[in-house]
Amino acid sequence: MPRAGLDRAAVTALALEAVDAGGPDGFRGLTLAAVAARAGVAVPSLYKHVDGLPGLRREVALRCIAELDGVVADAAGTTADARDRLRACTHALRAWAHARPGRYQAVQDDWRGHPDADALQTAAASVLTRLSALVADVGVPAARHVDAVRAVRAAVHGFVALELAGGFGMSDDVDVSFAYLVDGLVDGLVASDSR
Repeated sequence: MPRAGLDRAAVTALALEAVDAGGPDGFRGLTLAAVAARAGVAVPSLYKHVDGLPGLRREVALRCIAELDGVVADAAGTTADARDRLRACTHALRAWAHARPGRYQAVQDDWRGHPDADALQTAAASVLTRLSALVADVGVPAARHVDAVRAVRAAVHGFVALELAGGFGMSDDVDVSFAYLVDGLVDGLVASDSR
């Protein structure tokens, strides 16, 4: 039976359900057919609400970026100490990626060449601005903010990507390893103030 009240927001919510159900490959595996099945409608009915699969992917990505922005904002407000705020944000990013691997994938996707690349980059700028403020708070000089944000993103994403792919097979505690990585990263950023 078709769902009553289907609109762009409802279609996006159904797409997010499909992304979540698809695990780590949920975003790249998103199809209009999967969303239509959840809505109980034929695929052409979705075109009233979204601009095909590219439009649906844009809506999902925008929602995921906003969700991640909220995760970072919440984590940044947990303590007064700048180093601990940065640590809290890295741990929150990792936890969100584990809880929502398909949504995490949506945030990490390559949007170059997408018709809505500008809108997606503008949305993502809020997360990057928060990260830039965090590295500034630990004492990274303004001229190195981009480098520091890239270092944070690369370290967290690299660890999370390996983890989600099952790349850490040893019995040692992965949480301890992540904390070790983050502590080294934060200490390195703080030390960069003297360079």
